[in-house]
Amino acid sequence: MPTKQSIWRNTAFQRMVGADALSQFGTQVTLVALPLTALLTLEASPFQLGLLTAAEMAAFLLIGLPAGVWADRLRRRPILVAADAMRAVALLSIPLAAFAGVLSLAQLYVVALIVGVGTVFFDVAHMSFVPSIVDRDDLPRGIGTMETLRSGAWLAGPGLGGWLVQVLTAPVALLADAITYACSAVILSTIRADERPDSQQRRNLRAEVAEGLRYVLGHRVLRLIAMVGALNMLANGLWAVVQPLLLVRELDLGAGAYGLIVSATGVGGVVGGVLAPKIIDRYGNGGAMYGGAVLAGLFPLLVGFTADGWRVVLYPVGMALTVASAIVLNVGQGSYRQAVTPDHLRGRMNASMRFLMWSAMPVGGILGGLLAEQLSVWTLLWVACLGTVVGHLPFIVSPWIRALRAEQP
Repeated sequence: MPTKQSIWRNTAFQRMVGADALSQFGTQVTLVALPLTALLTLEASPFQLGLLTAAEMAAFLLIGLPAGVWADRLRRRPILVAADAMRAVALLSIPLAAFAGVLSLAQLYVVALIVGVGTVFFDVAHMSFVPSIVDRDDLPRGIGTMETLRSGAWLAGPGLGGWLVQVLTAPVALLADAITYACSAVILSTIRADERPDSQQRRNLRAEVAEGLRYVLGHRVLRLIAMVGALNMLANGLWAVVQPLLLVRELDLGAGAYGLIVSATGVGGVVGGVLAPKIIDRYGNGGAMYGGAVLAGLFPLLVGFTADGWRVVLYPVGMALTVASAIVLNVGQGSYRQAVTPDHLRGRMNASMRFLMWSAMPVGGILGGLLAEQLSVWTLLWVACLGTVVGHLPFIVSPWIRALRAEQP
């Protein structure tokens, strides 16, 4: 098994990192291009934008739990390859439809749903696959590396996405994401790992789903992590609506400027991903979770004071600081839950966590769309900011979370 000194000599991990970098980079291009396709190309209303957010996340609610069972029953690498291929084909249909002059909001909803299905399977299998190629002691470094890559993509992807939208139009910009997903699938197909799917006698799907849920809900730390995640994903659904409305429609920024501002928030993610393993080494997983929650609950208040003129800078600065804190929290909770969960339950644990957390985001997207029809964008901005503050309170008020370490049950 690899050690801390040899993790970068691990060929499987190197290829995983390369594939993840491509996939995450393309995803961040889509973060800009998909809502701008709806807003600029198809002139979507705020509620229709909220529905698009809901369509992207609906798969976590619809198939999130069974996906975990399949991730435990099957080898995870083929799931990763198939998920990337599915997302590549779905996204490719958008520029093709735009070229043919038949692109519609209905197609965007369908593509968002298909991409969401691929993301559900990829995310569940991805988190469960990492321990198959990385030693348990190296999990904070491995997951921290993945989070750093995610944040690095966040740093560069939206800026490129905004530029591509401005130069080529939003639908054509999505071609970049389709290409990166396809390349990721090819790289992942070359990884060799000692995977051991659940060899226990298989029961019916409902029983295995229930076992994963019971494990999460019966574990006081995982239960608290799921609560914090759900509250924050509800707030993220609001952010997915308010961000393009605020920056593009209210502040009248072009696609290029919009992409650069979203990219600037990725600076915080890179910093958080680099610092997280060191913070965990010194303060433990609980210390990272507690400290990250305190800061991630404070910095959104800075974002609320965003306005026209020089105060537009408060948005990327406040978001970057929030993201840095959230990444430290996420690496702490992510490495903790991978370390304490038995391998044969890891897929179902991750699926249960994703279901309990991410199912709140489509609710937040629809809620954000409805509120945007009734409230000013500035009021909705403060609703999203305060929602993020509230989302971190369970960790902050917990009397025992800061002393938690990965070896504790």
